[in-house]
Amino acid sequence: MMNRNDLRRADINLLVVFESMMHERNVSRVGEKLFLGQPTISSALGRLRLMFDDPLFVRSGRSMEPTSRAEEIFSRLSPALDSIAAALSRCQAFDPASSEATFHIGLSDDVEYALLPVLLRRLRSEAPNMALVVRRADHWQMSQMLISGEISLGISQTLELPANARRKGLRPIRPMLLRADGQPGELGLDEFCRRPHAVVSSMGNVIDDSDRALGLIGRQRKVVLAVPQFSALPMLLADSDMIAIVPDYVALAMSGSGGLRAEFAPLELPQQELSMVWRAATHNDPGERWLRARCSAFLGEQTEVQIHPAMNRSFISAVA
Repeated sequence: MMNRNDLRRADINLLVVFESMMHERNVSRVGEKLFLGQPTISSALGRLRLMFDDPLFVRSGRSMEPTSRAEEIFSRLSPALDSIAAALSRCQAFDPASSEATFHIGLSDDVEYALLPVLLRRLRSEAPNMALVVRRADHWQMSQMLISGEISLGISQTLELPANARRKGLRPIRPMLLRADGQPGELGLDEFCRRPHAVVSSMGNVIDDSDRALGLIGRQRKVVLAVPQFSALPMLLADSDMIAIVPDYVALAMSGSGGLRAEFAPLELPQQELSMVWRAATHNDPGERWLRARCSAFLGEQTEVQIHPAMNRSFISAVA
């Protein structure tokens, strides 16, 4: 086994290249990710093969597949690199007022549409020189983006996470009914089932929690439209009898602009949780800690809002 003195022969830059190759399996993509030329990456792979006395990656079509030895090295190396990054970050100071840091975050479509505008305004009030790079990431994509390092922080309804990721719940996601028609009063269950429904799904799914809840009481609805993002809903619902079930913060953002109103659905729908997730490698980074603290404060708090007159009392009590 290598002792501590032998570590002088190791180049941490090579280890970063190795980790990126394990994720990307392609020399060109590793070069793009690390901002290095392809010859530099090829040279680094040659030195890595000498260091570990193993081919490490074998070409298979357009992909470079890792050997069993590379898989073994990666299982031990990745947590170690996280620890090194965390240790080094503690030595750095972070002043939001003067920082020009760039943060890479992943947001689900509902969060990007309804919560990013107010979050960005408040972040920039404290850190006017920062840059925010936002990637669209639903809960199916979040894990891979964290593993690859494309993002350091993600906010969505999160299901599965890498073993070394951290998570914090921000707020419940309360489902609300959104409608554009002028019919007075709230919809009853019969009308809810009769009306055509629109759903938002990045995967094109038309079955969701509403259908499962209806199935429990022996009822069903008719979905006539599935769209991939929330921003399309206001125009699609306008001048129609279609309805949609959306998170409460989306309903608030859409009904606040007029033409749409929100209310509780006439049946019990399960609540999900909006979560913040991040890479263990950035857990102690001062800038990332500041960003997580601000996201937690701004997205987890019950912000005081102006309620649109068309919104009913049941919705007001849900967000107040």
